[in-house]
Amino acid sequence: MESARGLGISERPAHEALVSQSDFVAVQGIRAPSGRSDRTYRLAGLLRCGSCRRRQESCWSGNRAAYRRRHGHTSASHADPQRPKNLYVRENHLVARLPALYLLLTGELVGRAPGVEEIIGYLRDWHIDLVYDRVRGALWAG
Repeated sequence: MESARGLGISERPAHEALVSQSDFVAVQGIRAPSGRSDRTYRLAGLLRCGSCRRRQESCWSGNRAAYRRRHGHTSASHADPQRPKNLYVRENHLVARLPALYLLLTGELVGRAPGVEEIIGYLRDWHIDLVYDRVRGALWAG
């Protein structure tokens, strides 16, 4: 059994409880993550920002996989007016461009066209990063 402290319950409360300890524990059990995630990011670790060349992080946007680069902005600090704007791009916009990019990389015109997962595997196997430039709306191999 997990200790009360592990659930965020103080050993010495600072004030009278708003809810009972048993109700608190029951709600924590409901909200606890199941350990399973339906969210997948097929391009995680492959994508870099066209402005700063740093890796983009995976995020969920509009019920879809997406990637972002926040360029040092946090809610705790004022944004530097010289920094690039935050970059967000949905995965489906990038995935649609992969077959053409694969053709440019390999020059393969004959045979069957590879699927998106096969192209992503190729990029990972050859350690090829993708760079997305929001200003030009361009995706290229970095």
